[in-house]
Amino acid sequence: MSAMEIFGHVREVDCYPNISIAYRILFTVPVTVASAERSFSKLKLLKNYLRSTMTQERLNGLATLCIEKKLLDEIDIDPIISDFASRNVRRHF
Repeated sequence: MSAMEIFGHVREVDCYPNISIAYRILFTVPVTVASAERSFSKLKLLKNYLRSTMTQERLNGLATLCIEKKLLDEIDIDPIISDFASRNVRRHF
């Protein structure tokens, strides 16, 4: 029997609540492991690409941006760029 079949049987019988909880935990573990592996994979790509010029603070910021890319895509960056450009205007004398 597969793990899903056993879990289905345990839920039908409804007399082993701890086993049911253990199977639910077992089924959620691979999802969290995959997310962590993606984070480390992105960190490895960043660190290899920018190894010599990277401080720890910058590495943390770039890793967060790569990991949270879906959230970053929803942000309108035009006002941020305009604000940055207005604060860092190069003056010609």
